[in-house]
Parts: sequence; C-alpha cells; structure tokens
Amino acid sequence: MTQGSSVLPTISQVFTDARRDSVGLPQYPGDVPASLEEAYRIQDEAIDLWPHKIAGWKIGGIGPSYQSDLGAAKLAGPVFENQIYRSEAGQVIEMPVFAEGFAAIEPEIVFIVAEDAPVDKTEWTQSEAAEYIGKVYIGVEIASSPFPAINDMGPLVTISDFGNNNGLIIGDELLNWKNSDLSDWSVETIIEGESVGVTSPPGPLESFRFVLENTAQRGRPLKKGMAITTGAITGVHQAFAGQSSTIHCTHASDISLKLVPSK
Repeated sequence: MTQGSSVLPTISQVFTDARRDSVGLPQYPGDVPASLEEAYRIQDEAIDLWPHKIAGWKIGGIGPSYQSDLGAAKLAGPVFENQIYRSEAGQVIEMPVFAEGFAAIEPEIVFIVAEDAPVDKTEWTQSEAAEYIGKVYIGVEIASSPFPAINDMGPLVTISDFGNNNGLIIGDELLNWKNSDLSDWSVETIIEGESVGVTSPPGPLESFRFVLENTAQRGRPLKKGMAITTGAITGVHQAFAGQSSTIHCTHASDISLKLVPSK
C-alpha cells in the first residue's frame, strides 16, 4: 500500500527520535516505502528534522535483485558535520554506533567537492562530474541504524533511515589519483585482528556522477567542501560496539577505530 504524506513524517520522526536518544527500534516504524520517491521523501523529512548540517553524502549499492524494479543501482544518504572525523597516524578513533541496532565498517574512497554544483543542473555525465572532484582521500564509513534489520529489508528501508549512515573517518590524501591505476592499490579491512576483506577500489566516478544527480533532483545540490563516499571497497562488514578495526591502504597510513555505544 502506498503511504500517504501524513504517514511519512511519522516514520521520519520515529527514526530521528531513536537516533537522538540512542535507542533501538525492534520493528520498522510503519509501512515499508513503496518506491524510491517515498523512501527519499522520508529521508528528506528526517534531514529537515535533524539539528546538524549536511557536510557530505554516502553512496551505497543497490543489490542486483532490486535494480530492475527500482531502476537504480545506487542509493544516497546524508553525512552530517558532527559525524566527520580526521584520522592521523597512530590514532584510534572512537566511532559511535547504535548498540541495539545495526552497525558495519566500510572502507571508502572519499571525494571532496571542488565547487558548488549548479542548482539547475539535474543530469550529469561522468566527464562533467569529474570536473567537480577536488582532493581524494581514503576513508571509512560507519554504517549504523537503530533498526537492526535495516539491511535485510531492502534498499528502500535503507534509504529511509539516512541511508544507514552514522559517521565518516577521513584518512590520508591519495595523491595523483587521476593518473594512477586503481588496480595497483590494495585495501584491507581487519576487525578484531581478523582480515575480512582485501581488494582494489572499483572505479568511483559513477558514484560521484550519481550523487550529483540525486541531490540536485531533491533540491540539495552538492556544495564546495562536501565529502562524498563512493562505495564500500571491501564490502559491508557487520560489527558491534566494543570491536576494533584497522583499514590498510597502499601508500596511506592505517586508519584505526573502535566502535563505541552511541550516547
């Protein structure tokens, strides 16, 4: 059943209240969104309710089994200014997650937006998008939601709760990335001393092109300085409060973190 507009703010309010109070949601708070439009309407309502300013966007993949019906391969969610951390060599960063919900660790290539995107441009090519990429960094997205089953119920549910984002760590700048071969890089995720994924980054430019279109079409065009994650490199690695992780990246310092319960 398609939800009426009067229902949408209720879902947004429940999610934002749960995030603010750091409590879990054992069930999805309403009918599952029936379309991308509904899912992003819920997300936009929640953004308007949230007290912090958007400082970036996370991009996630939509599973192949959903892509045909939805007509999309990627999804977006906001990263807020109070949730962006800078990593320095030897530092262990404590990253809050919802202990009663879901959490995951995802290494990412992070683009910094070089200039404000035109407010009236809603369609982009990859070559046009490339002109708006500034510096490039290795980073780690912390995916977390008060709803434990957020990744089990499909991308529309994920979109509706801030795209399942709860923070971003930005590590070393990746110099000369435009002239490098991404296949020469290696990224490894280690959780509690165990390697859970090693691979080279996929091409990140399509994610950036996508978010330029997605945000413009929602009346939220990208702004200079925003940090854009471009997709989980080694996968979405579920983890729990109290666990520690290290991300290795060729030609960059390690990023070390510990998940802690959100307060």
